[in-house]
Amino acid sequence: MSKPAVVLLSGGLDSATVLAIAKAEGYNPYALSFSYGQRHAWELEAAKRVAASIGVADHKTATIDLRIFGGSALTAEIAVPKGRDADAMSHGIPITYVPARNTIFLSFALAWAEVLGASDIFIGVNALDYSGYPDCRPEYIQSYEKMANLATKAGVEGHQSLKIHTPLISMTKAQIIAKGIELGVDYSLTSSCYDPSPTGTPCGQCDSCLLRLKGFRENGITDPLS
Repeated sequence: MSKPAVVLLSGGLDSATVLAIAKAEGYNPYALSFSYGQRHAWELEAAKRVAASIGVADHKTATIDLRIFGGSALTAEIAVPKGRDADAMSHGIPITYVPARNTIFLSFALAWAEVLGASDIFIGVNALDYSGYPDCRPEYIQSYEKMANLATKAGVEGHQSLKIHTPLISMTKAQIIAKGIELGVDYSLTSSCYDPSPTGTPCGQCDSCLLRLKGFRENGITDPLS
């Protein structure tokens, strides 16, 4: 029987690829999405489509409201940056960073993994994108994994040695897309835009859209959403 694994699934390009990778590596994926007050909540519809397409044992959406804190263009009435070039993206931490988001998401994943008796969590963090998000760095993941194994009953009693898998962490966007295509991911089902229309049409100008378009272009193919 395949081992259970919790896979964080936003509905975006990266998380869809990670889900396909977990499935290809023989895990039985349990997908976990979050409705956290994000302006790009359309991605949750994409997450449902991706989970159905790739196949999961279960798909849960946890509801939390990070808009009560704000502090990000994704959770407050702050404009999403548009039209930035690679140089602008590579300097500083952008206003689309959501404070402590991956720490919060991984805590939920850790709780579900303990209930499932799963020792594996997959997350689509990437350290090569221009985002500069502090909670996407390898040292952060390593530290979180160490903490996680001290934080649960299963870990303390020796029933569980948790591993956080980050298969995309050192890949370019073009490499991620190439891997997904190899695994049969249907990227037309995904949503990457930080500021989509009410019907999910991507803006084409936010950092996420521009990085995605660049990744498809470098593979010599057209983004199915463009």
